[in-house]
Amino acid sequence: MHPLLILALGMATVLGLIVVGRVHAFLALLAAALVVSLLAMGPTGEAVAAVAEAFGATAAGIGIVIAFAAVIGKAMTDSGAADRIVRSFTGAGGDRRAAPALAGSGAVLSIPVFFDTVFYLLVPLARSAARASQKHYLKFLLAVAGGAVVTHALVPPTPGPLVTAAELGVDLGTMMGVGLVIAIPCTVTVLAFAAWADRRMPLPLPDADDPEAAGIPEAEAPPAVLPGLMASLAPIVVPVVLITASTVATALGQEVGWLAALGNPNLALGLATVAALIVYVRQRRPSRAEVAASVEEALMSAGVIILITAAGGAFGAMLRASGVGDVLAALMGDGAGGFALLGLAFGTASLLKIAQGSSTVAMITTVGLISGAVAGVDLPFHAVYLATAIASGSLVGSWMNDSGFWIFAKMGGLSEVETLKTWTPLLAAVGVVAFATTVLLALVVPLV
Repeated sequence: MHPLLILALGMATVLGLIVVGRVHAFLALLAAALVVSLLAMGPTGEAVAAVAEAFGATAAGIGIVIAFAAVIGKAMTDSGAADRIVRSFTGAGGDRRAAPALAGSGAVLSIPVFFDTVFYLLVPLARSAARASQKHYLKFLLAVAGGAVVTHALVPPTPGPLVTAAELGVDLGTMMGVGLVIAIPCTVTVLAFAAWADRRMPLPLPDADDPEAAGIPEAEAPPAVLPGLMASLAPIVVPVVLITASTVATALGQEVGWLAALGNPNLALGLATVAALIVYVRQRRPSRAEVAASVEEALMSAGVIILITAAGGAFGAMLRASGVGDVLAALMGDGAGGFALLGLAFGTASLLKIAQGSSTVAMITTVGLISGAVAGVDLPFHAVYLATAIASGSLVGSWMNDSGFWIFAKMGGLSEVETLKTWTPLLAAVGVVAFATTVLLALVVPLV
């Protein structure tokens, strides 16, 4: 069977099961991997075994990192470390710089903590800032959400960029560094759009007389019971420094054994997990049972994400085995110079995001398609830019089939129409800016 027909049937399986059948993403991606494998290799035992092998390989590459990241996020939330970081940002910025401070807080916290947790944590501060100024509620709310979603899509160890980098063979330190650079103009875009939307469509605080009307607690812990800023930042700074240092040393040809070990993402995130748990234990003095319960809760949420990403990895591996990448490379021709792949990556991720709603699934599915085509093209830039192009596309098209859409609407107290007029175009603008920055960097700083 022709590889493009196999691709079409595989994509139809994913979208049909998720969109029409409302099947869980793990089952849909695994089913699609089996369909592609059986069509490419024939109805043999080897076809099924290949799916299981690819599933295991992906889980081995990203499973430990995702599990550690989930524990770090949970420990930072429970210890008050996340709250301390937010207060330090907002306190340093003052009332006049509340929006940049909130966006910066969201961007920093969303590196190790999942988007919904970050948004839940920061919404009370957005409401407090709006109450203090008696205006600009929408600006503060968009600043919080936009800042958080930028790094969630672009910077590991969140699952989407993590598995995208792994599938393209991009070093995690490189992905972190380039993702953070691209996040800067994206955050500026968030702030500009938030200010514009607030002037165009000012929204009052929802149910201002009832602080908990939207289900968001307004009570704040006194600063005395929160950990210090340096201790709070340690779980974020430690892995970034270790992984980046190892990447830089390797790039300069000065690889050091102990630095390579410490810079391994599994060990770096493991050390960050220890740091986060130490802060949690010292600050809250929980019993051993409470610590175990907190870790177990984090690992339960991580388990679902690991299954989804591993199934997506298996789907991508089967697409590569079917020869789809070679066909796409031949269709684009040598004259494309590799830049056509950036557009294909962005467009495919955008379409998948619009179709099924999940940015993570969009990234995982797209990288499975793109990684096969990379082998047939002599890229004039580093593969990290393909990863960020995919991440950029996964931001475009957030609407009612996206859980993030409803998190923003319900926690922020906005109607569906108000969310479509604010959240949806914000993410589209951020995605376009991220892609434009990706193309510019690929031209100016190709890293090859």
